[in-house]
Amino acid sequence: MIYFDNAATTPLDAEVLDAMLPYMQQHFGNPSSIHATGRKARAAIEKARKQIAKQLNASLGEIFFTSGGTEANNTILLAAFHDLGVQDFITSPLEHHCILHCLEAMKKRFNINVHFAKLTAKGHIDLQDLAQILSRIKGKKMVTLMHCNNEVGNLLDIDAVAKICEEHEAIFHSDTVQTIGFEQIDVQKTAIHFLSGSAHKLHGPKGVGFMYINSDYAIKPLLYGGSQERNMRAGTENVASIVGLGKAVEMAYKQLKTNKEHILFLKNHLIKELKKCVANIQFNGDSEGNSSAKILNVAFPASENTDLLLLNLDIAGICTSGGSACSSGVDIGSHVLESLGVADDLMNIRFSFSKYNSTDEIDTLIATLKTILKLKPEILSPSS
Repeated sequence: MIYFDNAATTPLDAEVLDAMLPYMQQHFGNPSSIHATGRKARAAIEKARKQIAKQLNASLGEIFFTSGGTEANNTILLAAFHDLGVQDFITSPLEHHCILHCLEAMKKRFNINVHFAKLTAKGHIDLQDLAQILSRIKGKKMVTLMHCNNEVGNLLDIDAVAKICEEHEAIFHSDTVQTIGFEQIDVQKTAIHFLSGSAHKLHGPKGVGFMYINSDYAIKPLLYGGSQERNMRAGTENVASIVGLGKAVEMAYKQLKTNKEHILFLKNHLIKELKKCVANIQFNGDSEGNSSAKILNVAFPASENTDLLLLNLDIAGICTSGGSACSSGVDIGSHVLESLGVADDLMNIRFSFSKYNSTDEIDTLIATLKTILKLKPEILSPSS
């Protein structure tokens, strides 16, 4: 099997699993218990908190563990309304559904105002339009924009957005699920007030994530019932998975430069080879510009051979995606590609890479595509 769907989830790193196993087998105590086994579990949680806080340049009291990015994002948005008095939320049509659907539900229930910033031709946020929207809003407001788009890979200039928010006294929240472990984020240098992360996007376990909450913003929990997570999230902590998250974050940042160079090489190699062999190939978003190294969204020209391209790649043992994994199995199309104006008749495939992928796998993918698409010399692009 060749796995090119790392934006959906990543394989668990062996070192991460090794770090987790003792907390599944030997050190299984409840971290709220005062006996030795409980204290061991509590210490492991605090170590993981420290591992994450260190990489973000945050304080320990600003990191809170959750079940994943979705819970973190929902908690932050709901708390912004209930606890911080935010009535106006500024976002984009390209956000993850856990943002868009949450805001939609909040609009129906609480009559909040949702504003959508315009996009540039390549799918980036129009920062001038963002500033203009903020200048018109007089009350409490929050900007919620993802750092990396999970479908096309576009990167947000978080420094520029943070400055705009600061100028207009807006709270800034960023979904950083796709960038934790892949991009440097320093919350002391960049005025992000809230952000979210998820372990399974960086070779950690599924079902665990975290949120960063700037200490200047006091919010109430989404879940009640106990004093866990410094009274921010009730419920017995998922100790082994939290340990795995901490280890995965630590490893990702130690290897960040090497991994990023390797993954970017793979992406550029695939772009080059696709341009050689597929006439009129297109790349969605800003794939060769300000974009994540790990995501490439490709638009194949429509033909009878592209109709079942995703399925045929799967049959050939190559795992890819037609868009966000959160909509898999539901033929509703991509809201991201629709917002970018991508033609309906194109076959769009998202390839996403990890440190475990190789050049040989890219070459196998190219050879497989040539077979599936029945590429012949006379239809090759001029550059081949």
